[in-house]
Amino acid sequence: MVGGRARARPPRQHTRDPETWPEQPCTDPAAEAVRHIARALAGVLEERGLSLRAAADGSGVNRQAIADLLAGRSWPDVATVARLAAFTRSGLWPPAAGVDRMRKH
Repeated sequence: MVGGRARARPPRQHTRDPETWPEQPCTDPAAEAVRHIARALAGVLEERGLSLRAAADGSGVNRQAIADLLAGRSWPDVATVARLAAFTRSGLWPPAAGVDRMRKH
C-alpha cells in the first residue's frame, strides 16, 4: 500500500480523539496534511456558501469523496486536491502562514 501502514487507518484515526477532526492536530505528517486540506476546504465552502453538491458539480470530484475528505475518512489523491483547489480558486495546501503548522518531534 502506498504510504505504508499508516494509511491503513483513515486520517482522523491519527488524532488522539477522532471526534475532534479536523480541529485536533495529528501526529502523522501525512494525516496532518490532510487535516490542513480539510480545514481549508471547509472554510472556503462555508465562506462562499457552497454545498457539497455545488463543489462536486464545479470541481468534477464525487460528492461523497469530498464529504469523506472533510470528515477525515479518506486519503485524497493529488488530482482530487488539485481539482478542488482549481474550483475554489484557493490554495488548499500547503497551509497559509499563520495557520498552525506541523510540529517536529
